[in-house]
Amino acid sequence: MTSSDLMPINDLLRHPGRTGITISPDGTRIAFLAPWRNRLNVWIQDLDGNSAPRCVTADDTRTVSRYQWTADPRWLLYQQDGGGDENWHVFRIDLENPDAPVVDLTPFPGATAQRVELRPGRPGRAVLQLNARDPAEFDLYELDIESGALAVLAESPGAGATSMIAGDTVFTQTLHADGTWELWRGSDRIAAFDGDAYPIGVYPFEATPDGTGIWFGSYRGTDQMHLGRLDLRTGVETEVDRHPSYDLDTRGQVFTSLPSPLIRHRRTGELLGVRYQGMRMVVHAHDPHFAEVLTELRSLCDGDLGTISSDVEGRRWIVSFLHDRDPQTWLYDHETGESLLLARTTEHLDPDLLVPVKDIVIHARDGRSVPAYLTLPRGASNSERLPMILMPHGGPWTRDWWGFDPTVQLWANRGYAVLQPQFRGSAGFGREHMEAAVGEFAGRMHDDLIDAVEWAINSGHADPERIGLFGGSYGGYAALVGIAFTPTTFAAAVEYVGVSDLADFIRSVPEYAKTGLTNNWLRYVGDPSDPEQEADMLARSPISRVDEIRSPLMVVQGANDIRARRTHSDSIVGKLRQRGVEVDYLVFDDEGHFIVNPENLLTMFCAAEQFFATHLGGAAALEDSAAG
Repeated sequence: MTSSDLMPINDLLRHPGRTGITISPDGTRIAFLAPWRNRLNVWIQDLDGNSAPRCVTADDTRTVSRYQWTADPRWLLYQQDGGGDENWHVFRIDLENPDAPVVDLTPFPGATAQRVELRPGRPGRAVLQLNARDPAEFDLYELDIESGALAVLAESPGAGATSMIAGDTVFTQTLHADGTWELWRGSDRIAAFDGDAYPIGVYPFEATPDGTGIWFGSYRGTDQMHLGRLDLRTGVETEVDRHPSYDLDTRGQVFTSLPSPLIRHRRTGELLGVRYQGMRMVVHAHDPHFAEVLTELRSLCDGDLGTISSDVEGRRWIVSFLHDRDPQTWLYDHETGESLLLARTTEHLDPDLLVPVKDIVIHARDGRSVPAYLTLPRGASNSERLPMILMPHGGPWTRDWWGFDPTVQLWANRGYAVLQPQFRGSAGFGREHMEAAVGEFAGRMHDDLIDAVEWAINSGHADPERIGLFGGSYGGYAALVGIAFTPTTFAAAVEYVGVSDLADFIRSVPEYAKTGLTNNWLRYVGDPSDPEQEADMLARSPISRVDEIRSPLMVVQGANDIRARRTHSDSIVGKLRQRGVEVDYLVFDDEGHFIVNPENLLTMFCAAEQFFATHLGGAAALEDSAAG
């Protein structure tokens, strides 16, 4: 590979010119995220083309990732935390008064606002969950957007319980010690949900516009999550929509800046369509008008339909397309049939240097089918033994999605094959595949990764002497397990914000999240309050096998991480250095569990690139190329 083939890291990681584009309720303006002082901020622009875009937030500390229009196009809401501490505040922007200051609508130190929802039947109001009264409990509030007044609709009856509103009635969701979720109206139990099916909560869970039902993700009668409706008067569940082999798209449960799988009418809240995610995305229309719109939208791009928004009349639509090499956002006018390309996320990159992401299936040693994404460098043959980077995703109750991933494209551009197995425990491939991970941390979950490596070697894609690991969060834990439990398999590993001690991780989660551990970490891994289970957790923790690690390691940590605390990284780095094992350590004081600031990302990936080039023999970028 010549230096002219190397794409600058800064170009691959740089913010797109525009992303997250949505349309105002009256269809006259768009809002989008774009750089301001090297951070993504919210901008607006009139669609008549007679005015220049205007930046309406001014955060030069941390990227803004969550915003939404209100029913009144004068007001825009966005959420921001402090340095990655995940204490989310809700801010209001007055679009009619550019000189008006941004207003913090939840100015409670140490509290976090969650599930901010606009109510179609209550224009000018939003509901949200807030733990300002008690750090361990979330109360339900109604927010008057214009005045900023907060009114308590329901206090939480205890840790692990939350409230929601359907119509004019408040309902309470409770989580019990056995993992069962229950829905109550006062003292009347409406329904119960098998918590085993929902490791991070029932999702989606949205009230119907008439307040008589709940749309929710159901597994009843099938291994795939489909859309059900719960009648709030009778407690009876009926099926609304399903895909024969795909689960509902649950990206929005993990990344709250992403949409719900339910596409709903802007004004009425009625159901228009449903998103499903296999190895690619599928959208089902649930409304005749939207079916017509959907046909036209699909003709705009060969990617997968992503975020969709429209004005209240359903005339003007904005749709983003997921794509491995050319993600795009379009404006479509259903009345005139006209369409306009608004943005191409990768327009600053040379398309000839980007490569396709292919979906494959790997068979694990016990016969389980493990879906995976494989990305090969440009020009690589199917029998070329390449250095390879294995990328286990985070969660683990999430998954990878097909589309443009700058990390994947970076490694492929540097000459590495990239393999992303959707190991057991991954969500979105059926309930059975997810639950097959119970008790299998550092067990069969890890076996799936090793079997994926063996597949790549036997298929001629990977050089067995040059296999690396790159992962964050659970993927960071998996990377540490890889070099600690199978030390001869991997030549090097880079892990960021990973867990090295499972018992300590579970003990130290924030108070408000502890009751939510029942159906995920406690069920899948164990309860550290039980000495026998704690011993098993320690045996499955990389910190217990530090003496087995011999591969070079790079560790990246956000100092403000409230999930995988810095002590995990400090401990494993310290023990390795005592043994003389090569370990590089980066700590960012202004980051949490997600490394987002561009200068930090550039530092991290430049270091990781040189680290892998040294230990795996991939293409080392020239100094000027790496810095961009």
